[in-house]
Amino acid sequence: MQPYYLKDTSIQKNSDILYESLYLCTMGPRKEHHNKETCTASLNAVKDALYVLNGKWKLPLIISLQEGPQRFNEIQKSLGEITPKILSKELKDLELNEFVIRKVYSTTPVTVTYELTQYSESLDKVINELRDWGLKHRERLVKNRKTESAVAEITASL
Repeated sequence: MQPYYLKDTSIQKNSDILYESLYLCTMGPRKEHHNKETCTASLNAVKDALYVLNGKWKLPLIISLQEGPQRFNEIQKSLGEITPKILSKELKDLELNEFVIRKVYSTTPVTVTYELTQYSESLDKVINELRDWGLKHRERLVKNRKTESAVAEITASL
């Protein structure tokens, strides 16, 4: 099963209005000028990354496997609330995209482990940037809530 973006590259055949909207949304007027092809290529690259890493469990699963090879039940325990069905699907997706290797050992009973590929290390910067942004974003929200609460208290006392 190939990811959608390897099957069809003609998805971009939309109206000029859509391209201009995408340009304004992704590049913005403050950035250097890009033509439609450059804009589309940039947007498609982001869509591809989001397609591969989408969902609630992909990044936590990758982070969990950074500790080394693990069996299915070990992964499930480390992630907490994930169901076996969802974990199986997520592992297959990560294997398809070459982030995870599934190794089967002919023991009795059969042992299956999952481990990250060397290619998965290409996500280290992405994960670190997302973590940093998430911490800043949470801090900003907490700060704004405190400010809003203070304003509400002052307004209520008037």
